[in-house]
Amino acid sequence: MVRVNVLGPLQVWVADQPVDAGAPRQRAVLARLVGAAGEVVSADRFLDDLWEGEPPPKALGSLQAYVSNLRRVLEPARAARTPPGCW
Repeated sequence: MVRVNVLGPLQVWVADQPVDAGAPRQRAVLARLVGAAGEVVSADRFLDDLWEGEPPPKALGSLQAYVSNLRRVLEPARAARTPPGCW
């Protein structure tokens, strides 16, 4: 089970163990997903939010890395390229 606290400092637990959600922009990706409450967040929305409307040329690659890293943090036992687990 994953638990995320977004009021105050962002805190994340996986299986009741605290985990590091990564660098500030990676943490912002997670906070944006939590705030979306299950709705889809487009890549364009992320790019606009993370770089305040002025993303650098390689921003999409950075976003993909943030998402990949978060998947590893939130589902450490999941094998690469397998469907996500149910939370």
